[in-house]
Amino acid sequence: MRELQNLNGLRPRDLSRRQRLLLVYVASLTSVVLFYTVVYNVGMQTLEGRPQSIFRSFQTVTETMTTTGYGADSPWATPAMNLLVVTMQLTGVAIGFITLRVLVIPLFERTPLNLDDRLTIKNDHVVVAEYQRDTDILLAELEELDVDYVLLESDREEAKRLSDEGYQAIHGDPEDRADLDRADIEKASLLITDAGDRTASVVLTALEANEDLRVISFTASMRRQAALAEIGVDRSVAPHALIGRRLAEKATTSVAIDDLADGEAVAIREILVRRNSPLHGVRVRDSPFAAHPKLTLVAGWFDGELRLPPSPETRLTPNAVLVVAGPESAIDEVASEVSNVRTPRGSAQSRVLVAGLGEGGNAAVDALPEGVRVTTVDESEDATPDVVGDVTEPETLDAAGVEDASALIVTVDDDATALLTVAMARSLSDTVEILARVTDAEKSAAAFRAGADYVLSIQRVCARLVAAEVHGERVVDPVSQIRLVRADAAPFAGESLMAARRNAERGWTVVGFARNGAVHTDERATIEAGDEVIVAGSDDAIQEFERTVDSS
Repeated sequence: MRELQNLNGLRPRDLSRRQRLLLVYVASLTSVVLFYTVVYNVGMQTLEGRPQSIFRSFQTVTETMTTTGYGADSPWATPAMNLLVVTMQLTGVAIGFITLRVLVIPLFERTPLNLDDRLTIKNDHVVVAEYQRDTDILLAELEELDVDYVLLESDREEAKRLSDEGYQAIHGDPEDRADLDRADIEKASLLITDAGDRTASVVLTALEANEDLRVISFTASMRRQAALAEIGVDRSVAPHALIGRRLAEKATTSVAIDDLADGEAVAIREILVRRNSPLHGVRVRDSPFAAHPKLTLVAGWFDGELRLPPSPETRLTPNAVLVVAGPESAIDEVASEVSNVRTPRGSAQSRVLVAGLGEGGNAAVDALPEGVRVTTVDESEDATPDVVGDVTEPETLDAAGVEDASALIVTVDDDATALLTVAMARSLSDTVEILARVTDAEKSAAAFRAGADYVLSIQRVCARLVAAEVHGERVVDPVSQIRLVRADAAPFAGESLMAARRNAERGWTVVGFARNGAVHTDERATIEAGDEVIVAGSDDAIQEFERTVDSS
């Protein structure tokens, strides 16, 4: 249990109320024993006329207070010494009761009566007022990022379970001001609420206690955004719609292509590692894209999270997407050499099926470029799909033209239905790119086994969205945030491209340089003062480059 962890080296604010009580108890007990030892030692010398060592006195005091005996010093002749011994006996009995209540009983109880005792001191923290998805994933994400938080959970048993597992969780009603005060809402910096129809009540109650509170709300529909903004929600997120848009981007969009020279264009492309790819388990540094002298690995998507740059030690798995920069011909050449690695198709030739026209499916349709031909499938006529039918049936998918489609986006509401849809579509076409949404994070692996190429879990994405707000982490960013720019090559003059690319931790990287109308991307090429470097990175990283490097 976490409450029994070693307390050495912890700051006072890192200790829970129970841990602080335990420290006070130990300090008080030590002080009482030392006090009695000194007084007893002096009494034996001055009152009894029987001087002895301080250690002998300590032994007698300990024997007396623990009721294991009264020591070899008895009997005592003076009334004062007898009174002192009686006092020590009574003190020992009292301390025994306190020890029983403070240490022994809670040790064998699964949950203390008051979960608040397990909370550490809070200030500038996150208050999670209800969370209807997988709470363990969210709290584990916060703890991994060392974010201080309190979860206010209305289900008593769930609150006890989370508290037993060491999370900062208490039971209470998030609409009750007193319960919010128990979570130190007045000292919090961020409120996260996922309370459904009670969201407005929770937010208004919290803002009454702390008007400076920043508020993030999860909502079932984007239609509620305006109303939530009106009551003080800074950001409202509809996870189904968010993931639907992201899947649409992955189905059709390469990051960017800029004609930076009169010769061949330099491109930034997303390379999806498919489920049966031989790249599975390969370290990033050993991939053919990272090793190619003319290509630069700018970033990577791993389970929906953008890492810029990816760690060379990260192993590639299905669902990984590598963001590669370099000549288009070089990218296509390497991609074609690696079996089961597919580059995004040109939007003009793409035909995308969208299975499930709920909040996520409609968001995916809206996010697809105008040049993409879209076929929608749903079993409800009220959704007005192009094809009405059960997406788990081969006849429905055949009618929608799955064999000729470039991509299938699965946004049905039920995970079991989603898995069966993926398996059915894969049995009908080995070439269609299948991108699926699941609710349960544990179903992602099953979706890959069923034949999906790219999977996003609502539980995982929601947890990382929270991480993005409280920790500045990049989560499910639009692909447009990665771009190419030209800059004066003077700061890099005399360096090889390999040397210029070496410090990738800054968030931007040198893809190549332009000289006399030609683009050079070979890492062995040397940059000269009159050249123009081509730099790739996120918007923020490019802005930092322009401030610190390009302006120098």
